Amino acid sequence: MQLKVICDNRLHDERLEVCWGFSCLVGKDLLFDTGENEKVLLGNMEKMNISPKDISTVVISHDHYDHTGGLGGLLRENSKVKVYGLSSFSSSFKEKVKGFGAKLIEEDKFTQIMPNIYLSGELSTYYGGGRLSEHSLIIKTESGLIIITGCSHPGIIKIIEEVKKNLSESIYLVMGGFHLMDKDERVVEMIVKRFRELGVKKAGPTHCTGEEAIEIFKKEYKKNFLEVGAGKILEVV
Repeated sequence: MQLKVICDNRLHDERLEVCWGFSCLVGKDLLFDTGENEKVLLGNMEKMNISPKDISTVVISHDHYDHTGGLGGLLRENSKVKVYGLSSFSSSFKEKVKGFGAKLIEEDKFTQIMPNIYLSGELSTYYGGGRLSEHSLIIKTESGLIIITGCSHPGIIKIIEEVKKNLSESIYLVMGGFHLMDKDERVVEMIVKRFRELGVKKAGPTHCTGEEAIEIFKKEYKKNFLEVGAGKILEVV
């Protein structure tokens, strides 16, 4: 299976554009998040030879613009998709999906959505004066579990611990936004230590993790640190 990072605020392939947001293609037909805007999403997909028509399933981690921004453009190109979200997502988000004729599935619990692919279930926190809910994607591979996060608003450690409650396999990789931009060095080092305790073999922090936190993960994880950016393609077995 391949993981292809389509949108990110870090760049791996110079042909692509960056944006504040995240989007990753899992296999050939599952899109996790849609980045900040449709121009970058669709433009980067074209440069990576990914057709919107080939997408069958979209998972939106949480209802923030930098993860939902490209969805309208994708649905204009292909409305015959299933869109997984949470019941707590805004009515405007739900109406947008249904307005394009796509099938909206509100799934708040840990569940399998495709062979070897799962949703973590809803985790919530308080953010910006209100409740914010998020879920993550889990892929079961021969190497172990891969957890892909949007922004990890509920806490990256909380997400990993929740996954381990539901799946017994070891964790091969955690990648995506870890939301550590406002954390000091000592806190990030404690989080890295907890990653180790939880048996996370590889780490691929990006997006809202913050450059200083990313450097700490890189220093601690060494050869098991994964550089993530728009255009990155990862082969997993």
